[in-house]
Amino acid sequence: MRTLLFLIPALAISLLAANLKLYMKDGTYQIVREYKVEGDRLSYYSVERGDWEEMPVALVDLKRTDEEAKVRQDRIQHQAQQISDEEAVAAELRKEIQKIPQDPGVYRLLEGDQLQIFKLADASLHGSKGRTALKMLSPVPIIPGKATLETPGEHATIAIKEPRPEFYIQLSSPQDSLAIVKLIAKSGYRIVERITIEPVVNIPDEERDAVETFTKQLTDSGLYKIWPQADMPKGEYAVLDYTEGKIDARIFDFRIE
Repeated sequence: MRTLLFLIPALAISLLAANLKLYMKDGTYQIVREYKVEGDRLSYYSVERGDWEEMPVALVDLKRTDEEAKVRQDRIQHQAQQISDEEAVAAELRKEIQKIPQDPGVYRLLEGDQLQIFKLADASLHGSKGRTALKMLSPVPIIPGKATLETPGEHATIAIKEPRPEFYIQLSSPQDSLAIVKLIAKSGYRIVERITIEPVVNIPDEERDAVETFTKQLTDSGLYKIWPQADMPKGEYAVLDYTEGKIDARIFDFRIE
């Protein structure tokens, strides 16, 4: 299908290139396939009649005909170059996608196309009743009040030296959201987000220290590239795969050194 989509505009360009306006000095014109000047005569292939014909060159406004033909040809060449560039970009995108696993998770391409795989971090909900382990397959008990979503340890295992890394994330569900967030390091754990649950409505308000990012969707199945808009200072961070309002974040932590 993708090949066909590229062929259609290419075919349209070739059809546009096939026909020209042959302008007469009286202001009229004829649609021709091509024309050539031979002495004081001009031969042309009439699109309307499907045959070669000729007329005195003195009747033809050659300057206007040639100028419009040149503008038209330049436009066609520009469009053809755009199609060629789009095909090249699409080919590179396909190669890029093929390097990333289809399994949900976070990945980074290193030098030489080596793949770095990020481990899913443990998480717990810390509220007034203590800590509750966050498990993806069972709902978190929602208790009105304030809580924090945390991951154990003061430092992530994966250290990244470049301040603006690029990540690939295959979401657990195409409907999920993604973000890069800064973590707040405490004694023995790091805070991922702060949560407020109002009584009665029991809808959690999740507050994160989100990093301003660029995102690019690579596939319809939920593969994205995400990277920060500016250099990130040294510190603790995570890429999140989450469903808004469900306290179910999948945390892939790292640190910038």
